[in-house]
Formats: sequence, structure tokens, C-alpha cells
Amino acid sequence: MEDLKNLEFLAVNSKEIIEKQVDSYRQQHSYAGTIIGATALYIPFFLGSFESPTQFVRMASLLPTAAFICSILLLLSIFRTRPLDQAFNVNKYTELLQKSYKDILLFEIQANAHSYNLNAIITKKGNKKYSVGVSLAIIALIFSIVLIVVNKFISVEKNITKVRVVGLSNPAGDHNTFFCHGL
Repeated sequence: MEDLKNLEFLAVNSKEIIEKQVDSYRQQHSYAGTIIGATALYIPFFLGSFESPTQFVRMASLLPTAAFICSILLLLSIFRTRPLDQAFNVNKYTELLQKSYKDILLFEIQANAHSYNLNAIITKKGNKKYSVGVSLAIIALIFSIVLIVVNKFISVEKNITKVRVVGLSNPAGDHNTFFCHGL
């Protein structure tokens, strides 16, 4: 009987590679969903954090908001990709019943290699969208935090504070009133 350990090893190894590829794809979808949720929750917080924004802050807040929306749309587009091929097709079972064990192993190795190559195209596009979406979200987050901090410093109002000094003797009986500009 022929030694098929090499073919068995390649068949098992190629199947494991496909499984890792599919698991990585699913994990990326999970991460994308988490980022979409966190971003969708952060946008109202960001926009609501401005008490009385200046015209500059209002206009500047459009940039991170637009970046957040673009990020969400890119990450959502990952979910619209077609599913990955998982190699060994169930429809081929009846055809493979007539084949030898060696032919079945060779068929499985070829099917796994073909599936991996097809999946690589899908995952490459998904990885690019994911990377751009995450980068946009990070840049928008940093910019939005800077805007919130800048707005806090700008919005410190300079109210006029009235100070009345009591206890000075004034022949007219008036109390002296001083005006100070508060910080």
C-alpha cells in the first residue's frame, strides 16, 4: 500500500489554513460591528458636548462628524461582501465515492488551495476597507477630542462681575461700586 502521509498532512494543513482564514474574516466582522456601535454612540456625545460653540467650532465639528459617518459606511460595507468559500463541496461527495483515497486527498488539497485563492481576493478588499474605516474613526476621535478641549477653553465666558465695597465712609452715603471683568 502506498504511503499517503504527505498527502494527508497537506490535506489537513490546507483545511486548517482555510479555517483560520474564515475565523479571521469572522473576527474582522465582529470588530467592525463593535467599532460601528461605539462610533454611533460617540457621535451624539461629541455633538452634545458643546455648550455654546463658536462659529469656528461649529464648522470644524463637521469634519470629524463626516469622518465618523464615512468610517461607519466603510465598516458597514464589509458586511455586504460575499461569504468565503470553505473548500470541500458537499455536492462532490457522490462523485468522490468512485475515487481512490489518494485521488480524494489530491482533490481536497486542490479544492482548499482554490478556495484560499478565491477568499484572498475577498479578504484583501475587506481588510482595506476595515483599515481605512478604523483609521478614519481614530483620526475623527482625536480631532473631536481636540475640538471639545478647544471649545472648553474658548467658551470660558468673561462676565462682568459687580463688586460692592461696604464699610467705607462716604459723606454722600453712597456705597462705592466697582466693576471687574471676571475670567
